[in-house]
Amino acid sequence: MMTRILIVRTSSLGDLVHMLPAITDIARHVAGAQIDWIAEESFAEIPAWHPAVHQVIPVAHRRWRKHWWDARTRQERAALRQRLAERRYDVVLDMQALLKSVWLVRQARGRRHGLDWKSAREPLASLFYDVRHRVEFWQPAIIRQRTLAAAAFGYAVQGPPDFGLQAITADVQVQPVALIMPSASRDDKLWPEDHWRQVFDHLQARGLGLRLLAGNAAEQDRARHLIQGRSQAEVLPRLGLRQVAGHLAQARLMVGLDSGLTHLSAGLGRPTIGIYKASTPVRTPLQGPAYTASLGERGQAPDAGQVMAAIDAALDSARDPVAPAVPAAS
Repeated sequence: MMTRILIVRTSSLGDLVHMLPAITDIARHVAGAQIDWIAEESFAEIPAWHPAVHQVIPVAHRRWRKHWWDARTRQERAALRQRLAERRYDVVLDMQALLKSVWLVRQARGRRHGLDWKSAREPLASLFYDVRHRVEFWQPAIIRQRTLAAAAFGYAVQGPPDFGLQAITADVQVQPVALIMPSASRDDKLWPEDHWRQVFDHLQARGLGLRLLAGNAAEQDRARHLIQGRSQAEVLPRLGLRQVAGHLAQARLMVGLDSGLTHLSAGLGRPTIGIYKASTPVRTPLQGPAYTASLGERGQAPDAGQVMAAIDAALDSARDPVAPAVPAAS
């Protein structure tokens, strides 16, 4: 018997990566699960990578909100409303508990599940669910998502998280390169240039070339400035998500600021070191099947020595695909 499920988790990139293990759990524990997923158009590729996702329903809330009453926006919203009205789900599960996600949940047909008043980031959202679940707020996002899914479908969370990204990592040849993510959406997340250069020296002394990710012209300029005068170092052109995932899967390890791509690296099973400066790793630590280290804390960035020590630990544990994660450190 088929169980039709609609997942509402629209953004952001890192949050969608954190959601993937819950999808694996649902597929394992719910007989005949057919999972649809509503996701922001910019990140719709990520749900599609998981083999248990039947179809991805893209939304463009980030684009729509800038021109909410334009004719094109109204047409696209009407098309989404009609698409959701055409199918009835056994379970509609809101994994965000925000008023913007409730707007989508209310258009879907089916029994609506979500977080209760004390668990939701925006408690008012809980008023719009048929079934409400209590999930501890201050715990890692992956655990929180897996716990909510387990509560909605009546099973117990078991085992380490499985991101379902084997199609990307299958038959990949790891190369002697370190992938670097030195840019961020906010300047207060940036790490000092001299720290980066010490880390680059260390990586190259360990025999690794450097590939830097950059998403726009300013990030390209910053990345080129950081590696100026270095051989065996390059700034990658702006790439699509699938291309970035391919580079991540091939890298010996990744070092990056707290960003969605750093979390994707961990989910792909690459040794990954995350640098936290303007955010806390308490709720969003790196998690994955290989070595991870979530270093720093809001207002207290790690120094270069801490990051280099984590690099050594990652490289020395690379033969062990299930090396334990290093807890958040300041």
